Amino acid sequence: MSLIDDLPLSVQVSKKIEDDIIYGLLPPGTKLDEAKLCEKYGVSRTPIREALKLLASEGLVEIRPRRGAIIPTLNIVTLFEMFEVMAYLEGMCGRLAARRINEEEKVELLQLHDQCKQYLIEDNPESYYEANRKFHFFLYQLSHNSFLVEQASNLHNRLHPYRRLQLRVNNRMQHSFDEHQSIVDAVINADEDLAERLIKAHVSIQGERFTDLVATMSPDSTQN
Repeated sequence: MSLIDDLPLSVQVSKKIEDDIIYGLLPPGTKLDEAKLCEKYGVSRTPIREALKLLASEGLVEIRPRRGAIIPTLNIVTLFEMFEVMAYLEGMCGRLAARRINEEEKVELLQLHDQCKQYLIEDNPESYYEANRKFHFFLYQLSHNSFLVEQASNLHNRLHPYRRLQLRVNNRMQHSFDEHQSIVDAVINADEDLAERLIKAHVSIQGERFTDLVATMSPDSTQN
């Protein structure tokens, strides 16, 4: 992905680092060496430092005095709590989407769902993950509530690495797609209660699903 030329250099770099975090190239626990980042992104230290500050303000990077920057790890309790809040935010998006979706948006929602289906058939978890991200972000947009979209998107970004890890669990792609199908049906049929309930269940990681997520992480990816 090329940098967006009309943005300040530090913002361009922050988006590149953010993408590398999201796609697992910089997993939780990674120490960020400024010299290596300068070489990788072809910029000087100043935009790198400004980019890291921007990412730190979003919670994607942790800057520690005299120890440099690191991709933060989440302890198990915090991870669970964040997914719990995410489930309620997305549930609210689903409720409002079922109430406010228009006919053109129904077509686009079905198209995004079909993209997920194609990658499921191909057994392509990386592409499925990207299509899954687009599906969820579009659900946020369907709420037609800009503040809710902002809050849901920000927390989704914080949880990107961990949501991506979930697709490593056996048969999770199929379960994810089946859950999407039920969500799509509820939203299109304007069933607000069902849409909210289904999305909350889809995002929540409790019981076996939470245990499975933790099991996919390396020992260095979480803190006790």
